[in-house]
Amino acid sequence: MANDGQQMRPADPFIGREILGGQFRILQKIGTGGMGSVYKAEQPEMNRMVAIKILHPRLAGRKDLTSRFRREARAMSQLTHPNTVKVFMYGELEEDGSLYIVMELLEGRNLNQTVRKEGPLPPERAIPVLVQVCGALQEAHSMGIVHRDMKPENIFLCRQAGLTDFPKVLDFGLAKVTERQMRPGSLILTQEGMVFGTPEFMSPEQAQGKTLDARSDIYSLAVILYESLTGKLPFSARTPMEYIQRHVMQAPIPLNQRVPEVQFAVGLEQVIAKALAKNPDHRYQTATEFAEAMRPYGTQEVHYQAVTSAQTQTQPMSQAQPYAPASPGSGRGPGPMAAPLPAPDAPRPTAASRRPRGAEVGLLVLVATVFLLAGAVLALLVMVLLDR
Repeated sequence: MANDGQQMRPADPFIGREILGGQFRILQKIGTGGMGSVYKAEQPEMNRMVAIKILHPRLAGRKDLTSRFRREARAMSQLTHPNTVKVFMYGELEEDGSLYIVMELLEGRNLNQTVRKEGPLPPERAIPVLVQVCGALQEAHSMGIVHRDMKPENIFLCRQAGLTDFPKVLDFGLAKVTERQMRPGSLILTQEGMVFGTPEFMSPEQAQGKTLDARSDIYSLAVILYESLTGKLPFSARTPMEYIQRHVMQAPIPLNQRVPEVQFAVGLEQVIAKALAKNPDHRYQTATEFAEAMRPYGTQEVHYQAVTSAQTQTQPMSQAQPYAPASPGSGRGPGPMAAPLPAPDAPRPTAASRRPRGAEVGLLVLVATVFLLAGAVLALLVMVLLDR
């Protein structure tokens, strides 16, 4: 029973409802946002579970929002890359005119939730995820589709075909598509002076309301990678407007200064810096180019070699330390530094080679003493025998 002064929330009208002629039965709500809600539903004829996104009925009269919703569905339905969430069908419910999108149901958590729960990710985990995301965006860009709202919440990490950290790109609701890809009457939100997106991750040109192309998504991906590796954004700000101003006016904090206790490869820092260039002409020009630039730093062996090679130019080898992933549950702060790993080509140390030098000297002294005592005893025995 509700307490005095509290009201029971009205039951969701879609839960338990069959839609589209009984093709789907909605089971539960699994997410909600400003535009609509996402439900888990079963599709008995296909023997599968799906996710159904339904635009809030109260927004059905907003032409700008319904156009955005249709744009998301149309953009996603054209994409077939394995790292883009699959759209099975979309349209308008006959019962009440609500707009819907039927998508594949994903199990896992998004990148933002992962970093918050586990702490900053090591390059060998974060970079392969972003490389795959680049593949999904490259397909979209080649079709004239710019995402325009790339952020960690729109990168969903799931398990697929035995693979972990398999990313799926979500939410093309702000996607910019070409005129030829839109249905007649749809609104195209590309007018200069209009700002859409998430302030923490938007490109300088997006923050200024300029016309966007694929390079804007590349900038956003670089911000995502930066935060995944450090647990922090490349700018210090407190409000959305401050983030917008810093994207436009301020240079990002260098990667190795953001978390001084963690040493990243200089080459990786340079890759991210280029992708975060204020001028789109100075960034990587395609998602594939960005992926190829960061790919070498996505394996532990290559990353360790790059870090130690850079460090030995300025400090003794004994101080060189590779990136250490944060321990689970440590929040956004980096974990303790690990001891340096042996070089890949170095021979595995034996028990004898691991013995401290002081022990070796002590053993030699002991052996020499035993031999001296044995020699003295032998000399005494010989003298006794000669006297007889």
